Amino acid sequence: MRASRILKMLMMLQTHEKVTAAELADACETSIRTVYRDIEALSAIGVPVYSEQGVQGGYRLLQGYRTRLNGLSAKEAETLFLAGLSGPAQKMGIDTLLADAQLKLKAALPENIRPEIDRLQSRFLLDAPNWFSDDEKVTYLPDLMTAVLEQRCVVMQYQSWKGEINRQLQPLGIVLKGGQWYLLAQVEKDVRTYRVSRIESLTLLDEVFERPKDFNLAAFWQDSLRRMETIQFPIIAEVRLTVLGLKIMQYVCSSYAVNQAQIEPMDESGWHRARFPVGESVHGCAELLRFGAELEVIGPPELRAEMEKMVSSLARLYQQDAARS
Repeated sequence: MRASRILKMLMMLQTHEKVTAAELADACETSIRTVYRDIEALSAIGVPVYSEQGVQGGYRLLQGYRTRLNGLSAKEAETLFLAGLSGPAQKMGIDTLLADAQLKLKAALPENIRPEIDRLQSRFLLDAPNWFSDDEKVTYLPDLMTAVLEQRCVVMQYQSWKGEINRQLQPLGIVLKGGQWYLLAQVEKDVRTYRVSRIESLTLLDEVFERPKDFNLAAFWQDSLRRMETIQFPIIAEVRLTVLGLKIMQYVCSSYAVNQAQIEPMDESGWHRARFPVGESVHGCAELLRFGAELEVIGPPELRAEMEKMVSSLARLYQQDAARS
């Protein structure tokens, strides 16, 4: 514990021209008296640290003294700092570790690289969640990380769309997708996906499990995404679109639907025929209504019939409102 604290003090001294005892105590979460003892320990092992007295005083390192991190280019260092997302790190419970690691890395870099690091951090911000999305409460994410790393079983209470369930799991991995956290866990012989924000309680067990040797987190997740897309968009809609409708498609449809879309050249009436996947009838119609009068559903017959039914209901609703006014 003390070695880690002294190392952190050394890194702070290397990255700042001058640091006060109060600043060191605050950063290391210790007392000023302990800082004095640690500074003496640094001097005892040959670190050239000296103090300046007075109101503007503090501790400095002898100019030119620093440890080095050899073999790291400027671009590599910049990438490591850019990859350090403070938001996700905070939710994972490792934000303090991330800050300490960045401090140590910055201290070990050559002086000519440090200004570029500061410039990069002041000009780039990575905000992972989607627009207009509430910040997810993922209370049990740090415990899940422990379970994944230590291969420990967990018991959780989970709120699914079918209702509340209680289940013992073997956590295999955690994924951050579009600002939402997901747990991949083995249940008996199946690997299933759970939304971390829907976990209502979690107990970390002492029981350990053997991780499947053939399980690849990245590959499994990509396969899951493909399966999910085909499940969520089971109907191929046949439509007519205006030129404006084609532009609207880029904003209201999922990237999966846009990538799968088959669009024919404009006909004599100025419309395009197109085919692309949509959700089940009711959900698919709700999505297609966002096109307004820039899209007409041609088929399949059940989708067009559902669309006619929904549009007729809307027309009656607004006609009633007009009659009342």
